[in-house]
Amino acid sequence: MRVLLTGASGFLGRRLGAALVARGDDVVGVCVDHHGVPRGVDFHHVDVRDRARVAEIVAEVDPGVVIHLAALSHVGESWLRMPEYFSVNVLGTENVVEAARGRRLLFASSAEVYGAVPEPEQPIAESRELAPRSPYALTKAAGERLVLAAGGVVARCFNLVGAGQAPTFALPSFAAQLAAIAAGRVPPVLKVGNLGARRDFVHVDDGADGLARLAERGESGAVYNLAGGEAFSIAEALERLIGVAGLAVAVEEDPQRLRPIDVPLLAGDATRLRALGWSPRRGLDVALAELWAAARAGVEAQASA
Repeated sequence: MRVLLTGASGFLGRRLGAALVARGDDVVGVCVDHHGVPRGVDFHHVDVRDRARVAEIVAEVDPGVVIHLAALSHVGESWLRMPEYFSVNVLGTENVVEAARGRRLLFASSAEVYGAVPEPEQPIAESRELAPRSPYALTKAAGERLVLAAGGVVARCFNLVGAGQAPTFALPSFAAQLAAIAAGRVPPVLKVGNLGARRDFVHVDDGADGLARLAERGESGAVYNLAGGEAFSIAEALERLIGVAGLAVAVEEDPQRLRPIDVPLLAGDATRLRALGWSPRRGLDVALAELWAAARAGVEAQASA
């Protein structure tokens, strides 16, 4: 299968591109930064906000399927960069949808589109009415409308986690801080935001496997949750990560790390995706161990540079 993958150098894009290449697909990646594009992926510099260039590359590549991952994806940051989030996540998605008309299209959305759902009504099914509560979630909900109207497939990803995720996100931030503490660079004090939120964590490689399956077998015009079905509090995830690191640290709340609005609980029902043969094979503890190993390696690399 010939695949055009937007956001190929991103956290999920790198894993998905490698997974597609490994299964024998011909993958062309587009993104604004080639750093991290996996081996075997043919790279092109394309900003999805450039409508003419997006149309040109789709016509040139002539893919059997377009997988659209390119997006700005930090919930907290979206409150500070609303125009840019709208431009990339909505207008950029519109450009991809228009260029991909007549082709198979898969769009990576987010569980954040569900908003605050009462705990007794979780895990959340795809039939749930959307109620986005952040600029990021609003842009993803808008992108979904565009994709579904064109007959595309939508994957609502719950919290993907693993090595290579930007340190602006909670768990990679904790790992980076712990690695700096272990190296003696900073005092043993961990700065955190809201630890009470509970999230359905999915290893990024399981996420890539799910998207690869949907690219091939997802029903046109349908929505699929990409979720494990079990939620963990950020506090529990942090406790497990500290255990992996084997450190004694103090934990302090940092007001700068708190979001204006934080959805208290998100857990997803992935029955529809599981019916296609997908199931998560790696757990939160595997992802935390990988995050810790990557953070330690990063500190060691800095020390030897």
